[in-house]
Amino acid sequence: MLLFVCFAWLLCSQHSSARPMSKVLRNADTYQAAHDISKKAQNPETRDETSLRLISRVSPNQTLDQNAEICCLHANILDFYLLNVLQSSDSFHPTMPRLKTDLRRISQDLSHNGCNVTHYQDHQNAVEFREKLITMQGQRGITKAIGEIDILFSYLQDFCVQN
Repeated sequence: MLLFVCFAWLLCSQHSSARPMSKVLRNADTYQAAHDISKKAQNPETRDETSLRLISRVSPNQTLDQNAEICCLHANILDFYLLNVLQSSDSFHPTMPRLKTDLRRISQDLSHNGCNVTHYQDHQNAVEFREKLITMQGQRGITKAIGEIDILFSYLQDFCVQN
């Protein structure tokens, strides 16, 4: 309960005049599922790989134009997750099927709001993400990516907004 209250306060204080491009981005249950799944994936095997971060860091001080670009870049990464990383992961965590449904809805909403994800296919951060994932090979890379799903969700929350 305390986590939910803190999450709601944080959302209101950061985005008081901003509307999310997808209502699912403000759903506390979706946020909690992303957090829980990420924590489960951060097992001892992947915790040792903290020096390797698949999703590049983003500076929080961006202009509105840069927000849109960062949003669509991460929508591209989200589509990669949906098509490759999360494809056969339903049994990973009890909330995974619901999270996948929510993430598909976010992807659709962002597309309807103007994100052309294929335009970002060759963006440096998208390419680096895919290359890092490939170097981790197989299930280890998939687990590492699932462990960063909360980072991806947070970036989508922060940058996929309209004023």
